Amino acid sequence: MSLFGKIFGGGGKGGKGPSPQEAIQKLRETEEMLTKKQEFLEKKIEQELQIAKKNGTKNKRAALQALKRKKRYEKQLAQIDGTLSTIEFQREALENANTNTEVLKNMGFAAKAMKSAHENMDIDKVDDLMQDITEQQELAQEISDAISKPVVFGEEFDEDELMAELEELEQEELDKNLLEIGGPENVPLPNVPSTSLPSKPAKKEEDEDDMEDLQRWAMEAM
Repeated sequence: MSLFGKIFGGGGKGGKGPSPQEAIQKLRETEEMLTKKQEFLEKKIEQELQIAKKNGTKNKRAALQALKRKKRYEKQLAQIDGTLSTIEFQREALENANTNTEVLKNMGFAAKAMKSAHENMDIDKVDDLMQDITEQQELAQEISDAISKPVVFGEEFDEDELMAELEELEQEELDKNLLEIGGPENVPLPNVPSTSLPSKPAKKEEDEDDMEDLQRWAMEAM
């Protein structure tokens, strides 16, 4: 019989062992029970100590009996401390094992799902498919390039002849512009005016008139 079976009363050889969750729960219940027992023993130790102190000088026999009981309680308390440490360690190990079991279970589930997803996939078929996709993309690009090119419906011309004709047209236009700028050779000139221009009055005659007026004004003032 396994250790779990001995502790928790498991069945015989044909019996099914407890699940990790059940074992963890049982261990927690045991911890609670031992903790309560631990608190009880601590109170009893304190009581026996008080009895020994009270009867130390009055009743030595009662005091010695109290100290003996105190020692037994302390021994039980030490055993419970060790048991609690062992149970706590076992519970933590079981919890870790349970966690690892769940993790492995989920990883196995994911692995099966991945395997199922890849069952109908063949690497050679995948390579062929990718090659087909690449060829179709290249074909589509060639078609786009062909469509974007300008279409010439059989009209092909000699570039040299077209350039020579263009130069002739430019020269004709230049000659025409030069003729328009030069104008006709015989351009009529304007007629000479027949009337004479007015003469400018002499400055000397104006000065003489001013002097005469000045002398006349002086004589009148006298």
